Amino acid sequence: MDKLSLTAMARQQLKLAATSSNGRSSQTVLGGHTKHLRQTVIALLAGHELGEHDSPGEATLQVLSGQLSLIAGDQSWKGSAGDFLVIPQSRHSVSALEDVAFLLTVAK
Repeated sequence: MDKLSLTAMARQQLKLAATSSNGRSSQTVLGGHTKHLRQTVIALLAGHELGEHDSPGEATLQVLSGQLSLIAGDQSWKGSAGDFLVIPQSRHSVSALEDVAFLLTVAK
């Protein structure tokens, strides 16, 4: 059994995002592109985003710290620390309203 701290991982990814030219950083926690389940901690600095993209399968995100906006078409949802959002099966984007770290879970 493996055990890790998502809080510590979120802090580390935010530090790495701060030194990145694109204002983001990520680390796979479990799985990967060849697995059915993939979990990734993603950090975005305020004002940065993951541009519009398709979802490769069922997906959720859990906000670990900060605040974000999930946008799909004309709809948007704000998420703050502790919030759990189901990502729509349509094209969507994620914008950081403030420095944010979240756990992205994808099952394909």
